[in-house]
Amino acid sequence: MLLALDAMGGDHGPLETCSGAIMACEMFPDLEVALVGDTAAIEPLLKSVSSVARSRIHMVHAEEMISMDEPPAAAMRHKRHSSLRIAMQMIRSGEAAGCVSAGSTGAIVAGGVLVVGRIPGIDRPGLGVPLPAVDRISMLIDVGATVRCKPVNLYQFALMGDVYMRKVLGVQSPSIGLLSNGQEEIKGDELIIEARDLFRKSSLNFIGNVEGGGIPFGVADVVVCEGLTGNILLKFIEGTGEAIYSLIREEFNRRLLPKVGMVFMLPMLKDIWGRFNYENLGGTPLLGVNGAVIKAHGRSRAKAVCSALRVARDFVSKNGVSSIAEELSEGGTME
Repeated sequence: MLLALDAMGGDHGPLETCSGAIMACEMFPDLEVALVGDTAAIEPLLKSVSSVARSRIHMVHAEEMISMDEPPAAAMRHKRHSSLRIAMQMIRSGEAAGCVSAGSTGAIVAGGVLVVGRIPGIDRPGLGVPLPAVDRISMLIDVGATVRCKPVNLYQFALMGDVYMRKVLGVQSPSIGLLSNGQEEIKGDELIIEARDLFRKSSLNFIGNVEGGGIPFGVADVVVCEGLTGNILLKFIEGTGEAIYSLIREEFNRRLLPKVGMVFMLPMLKDIWGRFNYENLGGTPLLGVNGAVIKAHGRSRAKAVCSALRVARDFVSKNGVSSIAEELSEGGTME
C-alpha cells in the first residue's frame, strides 16, 4: 500500500514528517510512503535509514508548498506544483491509496473537494475527529470542513460517522447524537430542529440532542455539529487539556509532597496521558471525498505523523471510502 505524505506540511516539516514516515515503514511491512516535497531537503534526512525501510520510501519532488496563512482555495488552485496538491493528485490518478498532511486545514479541505473530488451523493465533506472519552472513542464531526451547514449536511455527517465507526473502528450500531444547547426536543435553532427530523426518519441509532458537557463522558459514539461550532469546541478541549497540564506542573514544582506522591502516581498518569495524547490518536479523516485524506495535527512531530499514517492505512485497508459510497448508493439509511 502506497500512501502520499505531504513532507513539507505542518510546523515541523520536513524533518519530523520524514522521521514519522520512517517510523511507519519500520512498523508496517506492507506500507510504502511517497514523501512529496523538496527532494533536496528530504534526501539528507533519509541517509541513516535501514535498507529495509528505505526500499519502501520514495521521493516525489514538489517545487512549492502551501503555508498556513494563505487563502486555502486560491492556493490550491494556483500552486499546482505544491506538495499538498501533488499528494492529492496521486490519489486521483491511482498512484497512491491515500494521503496525509499536517498542513493547512482549509487547503486540505479545498484540495479534497477540488482535486480528489467528492463521493457521489455527498454535498459537503466533514472532518471527523476521534476524541477519547471515559470509556470509548467518540467521533466529533464536523470540526471545520463545512462552516455554513444545511440540515442535509448534518445528516450526511451522521451517516459518514456511522459508517466510519462501524467499518473502521468496529463499533456495532454506533449511537448518534446531535450537538445542541440542551437535550430537550425544543432546544436548538432551525438548523438543529430540521436536522433532527431527518435523523429521526432514518435508521441511524439516533439518541437525540446531546450537550457539550457530555462529550468527555462518551455520551454518544458520534456527535454531529456544523463546522464552526465543532472547530471552536475542539480548540477549547485542546486548550483546556494544555492548561490543566500546565497547572499541575506548576503546582508540582512549588510543593514537596506532590513530588513524593508523583513517584507512585507516575504510571497511572502516563496511562491517562497516553489515552488523551493526540500523538497516539493519529489524524482526522476528511470524510466525503473520494479518497483517503487524513489531516494530521499542525504541530505533529514524528510519532504523530506515524500515527496519522496508521490511520490512513487502516482507513484504506478497511475500505472506508467505498463503504460510505455503498451506503449512499443504497439510499443511505433513510427509511
